[in-house]
Amino acid sequence: MVVPEKEQSWIPKIFKKKTCTAFIIDLTDPGGTLCQCGCPRNAHLSVAVEDAFGAAVVTVWDSDVHTTEKPTDAYGDLDFLGSGRKASNFLRLSDRTDPAAAYNLVTNTWGFPPPNLVVSVLGGSGAPILQTWLQDLLRRGLVRAAQSTGAWIVTGGLHRGIGRHVGVAVRDHQTASTGDSKVVAMGVAPWGVVRNRDALLNSKGSFPARYPWRSNPKDRDQEDSGQCSLDYNYSAFFLVDDGTQGRLGGENRFRLSFESYIARQKTGVGGTGIDIPVLLLLINGDEKMLKRIEDATQAQLPCLLVAGSGGAADCLAETLEDTLILGSGGSRRGEAQDQLRRFFPKGDPEVLQAQVERIMTRKELLTVYSLEDGPEEFETIVLKALVKACGSSEASAYLDELRLAVAWNRVDIAQRELFRGDIQWRSFHLEASLLDALLNDRPEFVRLLISRGLSLSHFLTPARLTRLYSVTPPNSVVHHLLRQASHGPKGSAEAPPPDVGHVLRLLLGEMCAPTYYPESAADPDPGHGCASRRLSAKTNSELKLNAVLGQDPLSDLLLWALLLNRAQMALYFWEMGSNAVASALGASLLLRVLARMDSEAEEAERRKDLAAKFEGLGVGLFGQCYRSNEKWAAWLLLRRCPLWGNATCLQLAMQADARTFFAQDGVQSLLTQKWWGAMDSTTPVWALVLTFFCPPLIYTNLITFRKSKEESLQKDLELDMDKGINGEGPFGPTNPTEKMPLRASRQPRHSGCCGEPCWRQCLRRWSHFWGAPVTAFMGNVVSYLLFLLLFARVLLIDFHPSTISAFELLLYFWAFTLLCEEFRQGLGGGWGSLSIGAQGHGHTPLRRRLGLYLADTWNQCDLAALTCFLLGVGCRLTPDLYELGRTIFCLDFMVFTVRLLHIFTVNKQLGPKIVIVNKMMKDVFFFLFFLGVWLVAYGVATEGLLRPQDRDLPNILRRVFYRPYLQIFGQIPQEEMDVALMEHVNCSLEQGFWAHPLETHTGSCVSIYANWLVLLLLVVFLLVANILLVNLLIAMFSHTFGTVQGNSDLYWKAQRYSLIREFHSRPALAPPFIIISHVRLFIRRLRRLWTRLPYSPQVEHFRIYLSKQAERRLLTWESVQKENFLLARARDKRESDSERLKRTSQKVDSALKQLGQIRQYEQRLKGLEREVQHCSRVLAWMAETLSHSPLLPPGGPPPPAPPEPKD
Repeated sequence: MVVPEKEQSWIPKIFKKKTCTAFIIDLTDPGGTLCQCGCPRNAHLSVAVEDAFGAAVVTVWDSDVHTTEKPTDAYGDLDFLGSGRKASNFLRLSDRTDPAAAYNLVTNTWGFPPPNLVVSVLGGSGAPILQTWLQDLLRRGLVRAAQSTGAWIVTGGLHRGIGRHVGVAVRDHQTASTGDSKVVAMGVAPWGVVRNRDALLNSKGSFPARYPWRSNPKDRDQEDSGQCSLDYNYSAFFLVDDGTQGRLGGENRFRLSFESYIARQKTGVGGTGIDIPVLLLLINGDEKMLKRIEDATQAQLPCLLVAGSGGAADCLAETLEDTLILGSGGSRRGEAQDQLRRFFPKGDPEVLQAQVERIMTRKELLTVYSLEDGPEEFETIVLKALVKACGSSEASAYLDELRLAVAWNRVDIAQRELFRGDIQWRSFHLEASLLDALLNDRPEFVRLLISRGLSLSHFLTPARLTRLYSVTPPNSVVHHLLRQASHGPKGSAEAPPPDVGHVLRLLLGEMCAPTYYPESAADPDPGHGCASRRLSAKTNSELKLNAVLGQDPLSDLLLWALLLNRAQMALYFWEMGSNAVASALGASLLLRVLARMDSEAEEAERRKDLAAKFEGLGVGLFGQCYRSNEKWAAWLLLRRCPLWGNATCLQLAMQADARTFFAQDGVQSLLTQKWWGAMDSTTPVWALVLTFFCPPLIYTNLITFRKSKEESLQKDLELDMDKGINGEGPFGPTNPTEKMPLRASRQPRHSGCCGEPCWRQCLRRWSHFWGAPVTAFMGNVVSYLLFLLLFARVLLIDFHPSTISAFELLLYFWAFTLLCEEFRQGLGGGWGSLSIGAQGHGHTPLRRRLGLYLADTWNQCDLAALTCFLLGVGCRLTPDLYELGRTIFCLDFMVFTVRLLHIFTVNKQLGPKIVIVNKMMKDVFFFLFFLGVWLVAYGVATEGLLRPQDRDLPNILRRVFYRPYLQIFGQIPQEEMDVALMEHVNCSLEQGFWAHPLETHTGSCVSIYANWLVLLLLVVFLLVANILLVNLLIAMFSHTFGTVQGNSDLYWKAQRYSLIREFHSRPALAPPFIIISHVRLFIRRLRRLWTRLPYSPQVEHFRIYLSKQAERRLLTWESVQKENFLLARARDKRESDSERLKRTSQKVDSALKQLGQIRQYEQRLKGLEREVQHCSRVLAWMAETLSHSPLLPPGGPPPPAPPEPKD
């Protein structure tokens, strides 16, 4: 921010101007009135003019000796009259000014941000018309690179030469740019050549100074004297005063010192400090530019030469090329001087050659840019020049260049120039660049740096994790949650570490990564946040992270990327991490929860898209695992994942509403196996029904059980099951299906009694049949149908006010058992609770368990039905409320009957249709809204027109609402609406014309006035309701049916999972006999509380517990399948048409570049051939001359014959 005028009064105390103190006659001036400083005699002080003796002794004027410094009298804001531009900053200062003071003025007082790069443009002062490709280089290359990287462009700042063209490029770019970031163009011009500089003089500062920059005929004399106006497209000007007037080059010393000082400063890329790279860009230029390039190379500043622009740039480019081709010696001295005369006819070849030779001693600082590179590759050339200037094999010399490549997001440059193999990179060298890449969302750089051996375990420290979460957008929902979960002291200057674990618990209940421990468990210092707790736990991994078999840093970074919605980052960390299937489903769940909470529509849509991608990854990876090994894939579904709160993949998929995951063959195969329990899934349904009603058939071959060879799965995995889980299941120790969810029971291979007693085998088959979920489902269906029959009989026959029949008592007891079962499901929290970890239900909050229970729509229906039933019983037992109780029972019967739909969802034909009906119910509600609006409008209008004198409110409401509703279905009472069908009598005491409908009660009097309007409203009402709204409903139904029909199978399979989950965890006995199981569970619970036995995790269904070794093997196998899956995806992507076209385009571009290089080599070879031919002719001439010379003795050896051409 620019400092106000009153706060810039200190500037004259720091910055000075120069005044000539010795008048030394310029011998080139014929009149002898000019000093060698360029000022006339009358412009000097009297002291300078009167010192005749000093002037006679000294013949050469020196700025350092013959000037004195005084406080500057020109600074402030510069307003270019008529330009319409924002005022620029300017300052007149001495060429010996400390560059640190100037830099602090620019960054602190003038408010310009520190640069990430400084490009100092040098060039000729003439050439008003620049070549087209050079204009594109300035506009599309230089200015665009400066805008994208936050660079400063430094030129002479005058409205001529290369400074004018840079100003035009800056103007065009800023005119077309719509962003807030503007290009900072800074002019460093000599004070003595600035035209109309008197307008800038003000010892107290000019705010602003009105500067006439346009040329007029009166200024031609000033133009002839070498003066020029400033260019209005620059943001700041340093007007360097070396005491001269009309002399160019006085600013060179300050400009070089200023640029050298900036090169030693540090700036922030994403808030981190790197050395500011400074690059000199030479376009054209006269012989004076060689001195500037020489000084720059001596100051270790890299230079970029634009070949083809002419002048000094082409001279140095050709010299550098010859040096690289011919070796360190370069071309011969005579040829070099001829080359210099060609470029600089007026210069001294000896002096220029010495300058060029000194420049070539630091040729590693020189880089050539040509027309073939194109303006789009300017950033590449710039970074290449900076890398080339390092000239070292130590990685520490290239750290700033690497971070600059990260800031520019040019991973291709980094791969070509920094990771070629000649630089020895180590892990700690890459950490700062990785932090920049993470903060600035550079996924390709993250992938590159990690692939180069960066250790994430050493990289991810508490401070860096806190830093990563500090870039959360201020208005995002994640920022609000992090601030809400922050435990730092109020008013603290240092931001507290983010409590990510608390944020995850807010979003997903108790689902949280195990690295984020509660304070009482992992952090001895409760004042620290979750980030520090995570890393303190890593030092004690044997104690706290035994369950974590993946990589902690990757898990933390995955959660960070998901919370901040960094899509490519999250996908990469998922690819690198373990627990791939569970992590994909957990990421999809987390993103969908955040999308529902996000108030920004675009951000929420991006989260939904990313969630769909993760769901697709989970689906594809599990499909790959299932095709590889069905049994291991089933274990993968049932394994608890410590990263996601010990939830299984099925639980995560259910909470994430990942219907496509449930639609896979592997998941459905597991569900079918679970559904049939120990029985073979190929058992016919009729055999199951027949055996259900005739239990002795269990011991026949009508019911087949799975072969015991399926138990080999345990041996294949070598699973060492935890000893603590071998206790009783919900059905006692004879229920092995609870211990081994995938295995069949251990029945013998043969139906005989070999190997074990027959009574034990019979008991086992009995237990397996009645303990299967499909049998429990069938028992509950039969029980529910009998319950509805009993309910109907009681309502229609046995419901008397005076007596309570036995059937009615049985109905009450039956409903009581249903209520007990709902209490068991609600208070137990359900097996699928994601908040249940290894500690069990007892550690889950009651509110959480009830919330999970009420999240199911059918559970809400059950509670509503049972609540109405209890209310009906209470009214029935109250004598005065008997009829009310009967009414409630009748309505409650309807609710219980609708509950049958949930039972039929297991059917493959009816299930999808129920899903479609459920979706259509939403369309019905929208239709009723439109219909209700139109119905009320019509009903009130017609009732007011027909019967204005009626005061009977019940009849009015019937005619307003009920009668129009019946008219939609064709019941139109014309005799009550059309007065032509009525008896015209004065049936009212009020004045007017009245009619009495025929065959109606006396007192119903209809007004004749405006009866035609009533008929017209009837026609319009029927037209809108019967044609428009009904057809709208049909269209909505058709659209819903067409949309849902294709996905109804997905919905049904997900609902099938819910149904199987419910009956898998439900006791085998059906109501009303289920009370026996309830009493048994209640007694077991009391015994556990009385004896303080630990909780048995076997009450958690659809879950397995593996040993560490078995889990490692399973995760290793999953990682191998993930690699195969990713390779297959990459192969499919490479074989796609778009990728083929892209590769073809790249090959064509590469071929064109190679052809261009071949043309250059061909031209060089032709030049060498011409030189060789010339040398051959010279040698032949020398041999001929020597052969006729008397210096050679006679009889000498003849010259060698030329070689004969080979065939």
